[in-house]
Amino acid sequence: MMVTSQCVRRAALVAALLAVPGLQAAEVAGVRVEEKLRVGSNELVLNGAGLRTRFFIKVYVGALYVGEKASSPAAIIDSNAPRRVSLRLLRDLEAESLHSALDEGLRNNLSAAELSDLKGPAEQLAGIMKGIGKVKEGDTVAIDFSEAGVSVSQNGEARGKVAGAAFARALLKVWLGDKPADAALKKAMLGN
Repeated sequence: MMVTSQCVRRAALVAALLAVPGLQAAEVAGVRVEEKLRVGSNELVLNGAGLRTRFFIKVYVGALYVGEKASSPAAIIDSNAPRRVSLRLLRDLEAESLHSALDEGLRNNLSAAELSDLKGPAEQLAGIMKGIGKVKEGDTVAIDFSEAGVSVSQNGEARGKVAGAAFARALLKVWLGDKPADAALKKAMLGN
């Protein structure tokens, strides 16, 4: 077989395209994390992704998607643009465990007055999470944040919505607040 200059150019072009940053998916703890995804009519980019552990047990790979990358928690929390936190489970969990972790994150990052003001939306989220039931290793729970509030899906299937931009900002603090569920995951989601 003869190697022509056209074959060499094609091979070089393919190699160059494969080396372009942003065209390949990232990988965290053996889980492929997409660099971009579409939420409704919006294209979101990966801000950062990391591993959530609890007592040395790998729980999930968390990925934060935003319209425009930011390293400041406040810029992401206070944004009116669509955002998504995607949780790829690395072990089976009862929905009650997932809900308890979210509820604990809210309690750790909000004042008593804020918790009181958001009691209704928090209870609504609890109902959605409990309605999901058991999540299995490999499942993805996506939480979309917008001016309208929060939307939850499991493996691409819509599971419920909670209205309110204030609740969306509060729930983002579970991962990005002053007392996040996992400081290393917060740092990774912020791209650091």
